[in-house]
Amino acid sequence: MPGENLTRVEAQERKSLVDTASYEVVLDLTTGPETFRSTTTVHFQAKPGSSTFIDAITKTVHRVTLNGVDLDPAVVNDGVRIQLDGLAEHNELVVDADALYTNTGEGLHRFVDPVDGEVYLYSQFEVPDSRRVFAVFEQPDLKATFAFTVTAPTAWQVVSNSPTPEPVEASDGASTWSFEPTPRISSYITALVAGPYDVVRSELTSRDGRIVPLGVFTRKSLTEYLDADYIFEKTRQGFAYYEEKFDYAYPFAKYDQLFVPEFNAGAMENAGAVTFTETYVFRSKVTDAIKERRVVTILHELAHMWFGDLVTMKWWNDLWLNESFAEWASTIATAEATEWTEAWTTFNAMEKTWAYRQDQLPSTHPVVATINDLEDVQVNFDGITYAKGGSVLKQLAAWVGIEAFFTGVGNYFKKHEFGNTELSDLLVELEATSGRDLREWSKLWLETAGVGTLTPEIATDEQGVITSFSVTQTVEVDYPTLRPHRLAIGFYTLTDGKLVRTHRVELDVDGASTDVAELVGLTRPDLVLLNDDDLAYAKIRLDERSLATAIEHLASIEDPLARSLVWGAAWDATRDAETKASDYVDLVLGNIATETESTTLRTTLGQLGLAARSYVAPAARQATIERVGDSLWALAQAAEAGTDAQFQFVKFFAALASTPEHGAALQGLRDGGIALDGLTIDTDLRWELLEGLVLLGLASADDIDAALAADNTANGQQAAARARATIPTAAGKRAAFASVVDADDQPNAIVRNIGLGFQRVADPELIRPLVAPYFASLTTVWESRSYKIAEYIVEGFYPSALASPALRDETQAWLNANDGVPALRRMVVESLAGVDRALRAQAKDAE
Repeated sequence: MPGENLTRVEAQERKSLVDTASYEVVLDLTTGPETFRSTTTVHFQAKPGSSTFIDAITKTVHRVTLNGVDLDPAVVNDGVRIQLDGLAEHNELVVDADALYTNTGEGLHRFVDPVDGEVYLYSQFEVPDSRRVFAVFEQPDLKATFAFTVTAPTAWQVVSNSPTPEPVEASDGASTWSFEPTPRISSYITALVAGPYDVVRSELTSRDGRIVPLGVFTRKSLTEYLDADYIFEKTRQGFAYYEEKFDYAYPFAKYDQLFVPEFNAGAMENAGAVTFTETYVFRSKVTDAIKERRVVTILHELAHMWFGDLVTMKWWNDLWLNESFAEWASTIATAEATEWTEAWTTFNAMEKTWAYRQDQLPSTHPVVATINDLEDVQVNFDGITYAKGGSVLKQLAAWVGIEAFFTGVGNYFKKHEFGNTELSDLLVELEATSGRDLREWSKLWLETAGVGTLTPEIATDEQGVITSFSVTQTVEVDYPTLRPHRLAIGFYTLTDGKLVRTHRVELDVDGASTDVAELVGLTRPDLVLLNDDDLAYAKIRLDERSLATAIEHLASIEDPLARSLVWGAAWDATRDAETKASDYVDLVLGNIATETESTTLRTTLGQLGLAARSYVAPAARQATIERVGDSLWALAQAAEAGTDAQFQFVKFFAALASTPEHGAALQGLRDGGIALDGLTIDTDLRWELLEGLVLLGLASADDIDAALAADNTANGQQAAARARATIPTAAGKRAAFASVVDADDQPNAIVRNIGLGFQRVADPELIRPLVAPYFASLTTVWESRSYKIAEYIVEGFYPSALASPALRDETQAWLNANDGVPALRRMVVESLAGVDRALRAQAKDAE
């Protein structure tokens, strides 16, 4: 039988034979630290006499019983699938097995808290990992009810999709929780979270009058940092917004939000039992960008209760619709229902930057992607699926009208509740409410890849009056679709030291060139901004005069969204090697001091670091990095006390410090010899300062050990792993590499952080000896590790800091010799694209 990689063809064939009714899953979590007992009873209909398989990744299968007949596990089971032959019209299947806990964040993850030795479990099933916990037809269109019965230590909390029942004593120190069946849902959104979690409870009244219980959970050692009241407040705001806009009451019986350790993603939309990364429990100061991101994430997962959980895609080619809708919905809800009213500015600075970057990779794909198998799904949790799709939905909502959009979505939920759909099912409802034909829109925006570039072409007379104005649209040769755009053009003029919008026109742009007659006769302003208000999905360019104005006066633009658009335009031109990276460095250092939007600040400073380290000409790199470090330290010292900007300048200074003088400042901050008003050196910032010192060779392994002894927590262990991998010696880099490539005992969070530290180098030549071992390890890593661990190694240890022709050639040689495994090749192709882009930027900067 085939292995773990379920194909779409197999899923379609199985769906044609099978219709699932119910699962009864009995789990015993008291059998030791490596395995748990899993007994699954499945009731399903089938075409009489047909054969199929059920998914079950197990350590041992004890018994398989089909319609009362015992099957030989040695014959029908291969550890991944169980073959089922001679099916009846109505079938009962029982699978009794031992399954493995994981430390990879997939399946049922087991974590031991270093603070108190307590054990915590949580499930993560998207895409194909409920089969690691129980026998299941693992595809989204075979929905069923799920009833979980769980035996666990009596002192634990046990949470699933249904409300938690009163436990019944099972044995000395253990109890059993028998959950009511869920509604019909897909297996990937079922959930089990168990352990001595602390919980804060509340409730709200749904629009249909039901009392919906709420819970917020976290580990005991983090409880003191949990701001449950704020989380409940955002949840209530989200409930009220979505229930009104969707005209559909919350579809499940309760709503728990659980912050869990070593989580691979930001969160997961399990029905009624959402899991979040516990980095959203703030034990130290975080930026306003992270605070806002947490709110967006809370509302993103809540939107999924309707879009994804209530109504689910038939197959993963419509994964984008789940994620794009939640991305769009959470942004508009954040902007309109919470205090984070500039959420669309954040969307532009973060999501659209991500989308544009992803859409220019060789691996780009249409929003509606071709998904042939599960490996295709895994690599498509990307900037197209989330951010481009969200941008396109924003445009669609504007085109059909926001009220018609929400009405159509509500009708879609009512018609398809607890069922499975395709994109066409949603478009039918939107066409009905808006009166628009969406087939051409879908073809242009959802079925083709690539991002266009819009550039103003302006002519003036001697007095500066515009004599012609047009917008040109260019596209990549490989992705030649010229799309229509609804956009605005803003004119900004320097007035009393501020760049103020003095004129705005909104129009449709289509084809290679669009004349804008209504701008002829106006005086040319200091800055022309295409896509003002960020209505369109396209890269924009600044004309020469506007770019000069931006470099000198960007900080003077009063509107934060307009500033974000200019920041983005300048960065896109730098990435595309149309303007020099050194000019971008000048732009940032000259204007960042007064930026007020935290996510714009965070994104821009990250891009500043990439420009300095990879995009400036190699001959100027060290001087540029030193200048950036000097400037960030000066900005930190000059910033208003206690502000988000001050905090971010210090964090990025620690990441980009490169001289002994920088090291002295870091050490002074860390030991108290230097103090900045309003800045507290708390636990996590102390680690970041230490990592900067390690990179400079001014702190040793002993210093890392001492820091870990003072903070022997999960966060501390991850920071220590990151710091050790940062040690700037060839031996230190070899040790970091070997600890995850040659061994397979590290949990996912540690592997990820070792990769982050490995990438931090002042001298890229330190990692050159590991280029050949890296490429030699890829196939083995892919074949022997779980998907997430393989991803962390393949992407996290690619030696991108070298960014040289030699690395380009070595990468291409590996690709030429390894034409199998598309998902693995995609990761390497994307890394190579980053090197190619850096080389083009370096060449431009050297001109």
